[in-house]
Amino acid sequence: MIKGFLMGSADIVPGVSGGTMALIVGIYARLINAIRSFDFSFIKRLITFKWSAALRGVEWKFMLLLLSGMACAVFFFTRIVPLQIYMFTDPELIYGLFFGLIVGSIVILAKAIEGFNWAHGLMIIIGTLIGFWLVTLVPTATSESPLFIFFSGSIAICAMILPGISGSYILLILRKYDFVLSEIGKLGTPNTVSSLMTLIPFGLGAVVGLALFSRVLSWLLNRYEAKTLALLIGFLIGSLYVIWPYQDRTYAEIVSKQDVVAYENPRAQELRKNGPNKNQPEFERLGKVINPQAELNRLKKVEIETVKQKLIKSDPYIPYITVEGARTAHFASGMWGMLIGLLMVVGLDFIREKGNS
Repeated sequence: MIKGFLMGSADIVPGVSGGTMALIVGIYARLINAIRSFDFSFIKRLITFKWSAALRGVEWKFMLLLLSGMACAVFFFTRIVPLQIYMFTDPELIYGLFFGLIVGSIVILAKAIEGFNWAHGLMIIIGTLIGFWLVTLVPTATSESPLFIFFSGSIAICAMILPGISGSYILLILRKYDFVLSEIGKLGTPNTVSSLMTLIPFGLGAVVGLALFSRVLSWLLNRYEAKTLALLIGFLIGSLYVIWPYQDRTYAEIVSKQDVVAYENPRAQELRKNGPNKNQPEFERLGKVINPQAELNRLKKVEIETVKQKLIKSDPYIPYITVEGARTAHFASGMWGMLIGLLMVVGLDFIREKGNS
């Protein structure tokens, strides 16, 4: 469950893959084969009520615990500790943490390739180019129809189980990241039914994509393990570009809701006094004043706009320290994040080796 929690945490962050975390904690091959075990014979046994035989042929306990951990992570980081907010308030620390995790996993995976030769090097280069191309795609406007939501789910889940290619970032490219997270956040509220109408096509797409793509990955790992591993290492290297903690990030502001309130409403007074807090994925700001010619404020009304910020571009830069000692803003946060990430992956690898021995 802890490993599933780590995978779910990684999948929430755009640019970080749950497949990367599965590699780090040493369950990647088992995960792919476990997914693959849920085949047509399993479905046939289920619908013919041969449930015991169906469960014997699959790793259902492993998948149940893993999925439970992932579900806990999604709930925890969207409802209790909203990770998307910390990506705005402390992006250097959060991205630095995952940058360190990925760098550490690259080193550990490289050690696992025995008899390294030019073919493995070529696969790393190919994987790096593909990974870099995917993570630098510019987001575009997309539909919110059930068919496109289904398509988004099937593509994103494939990326989620590929190390280095983030399903969250694919959703960001498809302009569905905030959309899906917000729908998850509505579960348990009066909007639960409408949220389910969106999430069900997404979930069905994920199931179909996972069933098909896991078979391709399983086939590659069983026949060309070293070369596939080298390709996955390339994906990880290519993803470092977008995970680098020091970036100039550009966001598009989209008005998602408008409320008309009294001019002296406490929310309006707070916004007039302190202004909007743009250091959030979603914030409120004042819109136009209604009936501005009225002499008494109690006769006036004002719009309060709810604005969502969507990442549309990020440009990495190299942090610096000047002779006078001034340095890049939040320089230390990024460095501490990378160090903690490296120590975490080294610790996880040490625990894994001890467990294997």
